Amino acid sequence: MSQLRSYLVIVAAAALLSGCSYIDSVFTGEDTSEEDQYPPADSEQAQQIPPSGAEQNPQPTYTQAPAPAPQAVGTGNYAPQAVVPGASTGTYVGQKVAALRSDLQRLQTNINQHNQELQQARQGMGSDAGSYYSLVASINSRLQAGTTPGNPQLVQQWTQAQASLDRLGSDITRLNMISNAAASDSALATYIVESVRAAYGLQGAVDEDHRQLNILENDCNRTVILINKLLHDIAEDIGRQNNYVSNERRNLTVLSLAIKNGELYGSSANNRAVASAAPQQVASASTAIAGRQPLMVIRFDRPNVAYEQALYSAVSRALDRRPGAIFDVVAVSRAGANAGQSALNTSNSKRNAENVVRSLTNMGLPPDRISLAATSSASAQGNEVQVFVR
Repeated sequence: MSQLRSYLVIVAAAALLSGCSYIDSVFTGEDTSEEDQYPPADSEQAQQIPPSGAEQNPQPTYTQAPAPAPQAVGTGNYAPQAVVPGASTGTYVGQKVAALRSDLQRLQTNINQHNQELQQARQGMGSDAGSYYSLVASINSRLQAGTTPGNPQLVQQWTQAQASLDRLGSDITRLNMISNAAASDSALATYIVESVRAAYGLQGAVDEDHRQLNILENDCNRTVILINKLLHDIAEDIGRQNNYVSNERRNLTVLSLAIKNGELYGSSANNRAVASAAPQQVASASTAIAGRQPLMVIRFDRPNVAYEQALYSAVSRALDRRPGAIFDVVAVSRAGANAGQSALNTSNSKRNAENVVRSLTNMGLPPDRISLAATSSASAQGNEVQVFVR
């Protein structure tokens, strides 16, 4: 018992001493724990860190800036929504609805095919553009570091770059084919929409027939909007890639001279002129047509309007009188009875105007001398495109 009492006294004394040490540090503000554990180091014995391998390299290397990204292509997907099915009513109008629904389904099958072809073409363009820029970046890197005139390795890379650019040109041709096929389907979509609207006036229909006609009309309108978006995006891809390929062909010519001399040159000076003369969009349609007499009015009151010959003649005469003329293409749509009809008319009018712009560029008119605008008018007899010269 006495031994246990002695042990408790020793433990209590130890706890009291440690408590006093803690209390001293609190009241005096001094912390002696670090001093007890880590004695001060001698400054003369400080450890020296040896230089790294990169610091010891007498000829350090520098990371070159990455090459510019290839020209981007669109990423939109244009798969249409499925047509809503409907039960047969046994009436003549019901049979007409079933036939129109079948036509719309066939049209959507064509759109799905165009969408797949477009995605494949875009994937090929991205791959070809990446291959082209990789080769050009490698050539520029060698020229920047200095190389022999007419280096055969660079000549081989230049030939491969030219082949990649040629494949890009073939991809653009493929986009044009898809656009032409989609334009034909657009005419079919317009015919289906007009047929659905005409079916409302047929005799012998029941309420279910009109309900299915209403659903089918909504499906048709969605499909028309999808085709218009498809055509618009393909046209943007074609224009963007055409400018890209034409600019890079000029750059390849300059790069060929650089390889021949073994010296690095910049991009073609003509590219700066082209960039400074980029096409300017008209900010307001009222500015484009206010107080002006149109050179030509193209009324799209029926499918497949043959306007190109008359347009070519009018533009040729205008250029004979004013060689530096600029042409404003204005899409004029008829204001509909409701917001949905007005939006559909505006979409169709814009698509017609884009077709006119494509016709002008195909005739050889530079894109920087064409502007595009759109407006609506309650007095318009239908969707039309007005061409102005300034």
